[in-house]
Amino acid sequence: MNPNNPLIVQSDRTILLEVDHPLHTEARDALSQFAELEKSPEHIHTYRLSPLSLWNAAAGGMDAPEILEQLTRYSKYPIPGNIAVEIREYVGRYGRIKLVRDGEALLLHSDDAALISEVLHHKRTQPYILRQIDRSTLQVDASRRGHIKQALIHIGFPAEDLAGYSDGSPLPMLLRSETTIGKSFEPRAYQHAASAAFYANGAPSGGSGVVVLPCGAGKTIVGLTTMASVQRATLILTPNTVAVRQWISEIIDKTDIPPEMVGEYTGDRKEIAPITVSTYQILTYRKNGEGDEQDSYPHFSLFTSYDWGLIIYDEVHLLPAPVFRVTAEIQARRRLGLTATLVREDGREADVFSLIGPKKYDVPWRELERQGWIATAECHEIRVSLSEDEQMNYATAETRDKYRIAAESPEKLTVTQYLIDKHKNDRVLIIGQYLEQLKQISETLEAPLLTGRTSTSQREKLYEQFRRGEITRLVVSKVANFAIDLPDANVAIQVSGTFGSRQEEAQRLGRILRPKSDGGMAYFYSLVTRDTRDQEFSANRQLFLTEQGYRYVIEDAETLLQVHS
Repeated sequence: MNPNNPLIVQSDRTILLEVDHPLHTEARDALSQFAELEKSPEHIHTYRLSPLSLWNAAAGGMDAPEILEQLTRYSKYPIPGNIAVEIREYVGRYGRIKLVRDGEALLLHSDDAALISEVLHHKRTQPYILRQIDRSTLQVDASRRGHIKQALIHIGFPAEDLAGYSDGSPLPMLLRSETTIGKSFEPRAYQHAASAAFYANGAPSGGSGVVVLPCGAGKTIVGLTTMASVQRATLILTPNTVAVRQWISEIIDKTDIPPEMVGEYTGDRKEIAPITVSTYQILTYRKNGEGDEQDSYPHFSLFTSYDWGLIIYDEVHLLPAPVFRVTAEIQARRRLGLTATLVREDGREADVFSLIGPKKYDVPWRELERQGWIATAECHEIRVSLSEDEQMNYATAETRDKYRIAAESPEKLTVTQYLIDKHKNDRVLIIGQYLEQLKQISETLEAPLLTGRTSTSQREKLYEQFRRGEITRLVVSKVANFAIDLPDANVAIQVSGTFGSRQEEAQRLGRILRPKSDGGMAYFYSLVTRDTRDQEFSANRQLFLTEQGYRYVIEDAETLLQVHS
């Protein structure tokens, strides 16, 4: 027992962490390996131990004694007995059942005969079982490998998949030591480590899983490094056409693959090549919304149209539900997920774990910032007020309309103008949710507006002008959340967001985290209307950044504007 420590571990699986404690950073980094952040007000942050957080830790090589040692090291009081028991129990469940191959047969094996009996008789797993071989082994339908893994995680026993992968079509490739413009190139140590953790030298224990790295930390390079290790035909899935073209550009720039061997499969083009880059949108396009799965999703055939040896899911936290279904059918392909956050807004993190794979590698954002690989970021929350008339309008509005009224507060435009003046020599992104609000900001600032309706060619043109410094202000809708490469953007002003989306906050901060050529800072401003749904949602969005070690400076708009008037 040490009352001077920063943690309190409670019997309901919550863990309280003192923010202002000298050991806060150390304790936070320890907790992030095996617990999930739930609340992050100013002084006490609340984490929770969950089965999934413990299984991810176990898949990453942590065992129960190590987790208990970390908790004991930072805890004020003894660890409650039930928590120690639950940690041992849940960590011990990962890998208690193994999926293995015996020739063409797919087997479920466990040394725990009672567990095998439970799986044999459970209604979730029964549809996939062909027969019992002995008291420790079941034969399951090899074509339903993903479905059995989903069923097992839902009954609380995630399988360790050691059944291996089909090789896929050979694709010899090398990473260049110099890019096409003669710049020296070598993946960073953590990019090599992330790829190696995923691939595991080709062992059955590797080949499926998720790498978690901040936006701007070069997740694409992790993908290229993995492709060079696997040396097989690769399908890459991304959120949008701009991201497709950025991947293609990086592949041609940093590998020896000739351009004619890289295909774009989008709404604009339908090329299939040894390396094919596509979008989630095209895969989830439905003909008439009718017919069977294959008919209603005609582009699902992309998964089987080539003998892929690797499938890369970029921004895997955005993976749409229909793509989960087809992913369950292709478990014999190696699968790499890339993301800045494992948080999903639909709560399907367990499906990412079972179908793409467990977390194989992550590194705290602040650690990469300390090493200079991403820009140092300063986060500000600026609180604006509603006028009396707006307060009355807000008070009498339907619940579903309240957030929009608060998010579109006119005072946010005034604060945005102030911040634009303050950062007149910087490259600024103004990001929001509501088009009318963004149109008004765009007109007032005389800055280009980029939305989902902007054509791909126009988007690419605006991004290129921004990169060259021909324009230094860009007003963007939700399209800016995903995979755009604007290395010199160093200021983001968020005027409204998608309700309480933690993943969106991560993406938006990520837009400005690429290291600056002058070594300068990045500034992230979130404009929030006080005492409204806007403030409540903002608190939830900030959870992700708090987890990564960022703290918001909370400022009052009135005071700010008066001081500088």
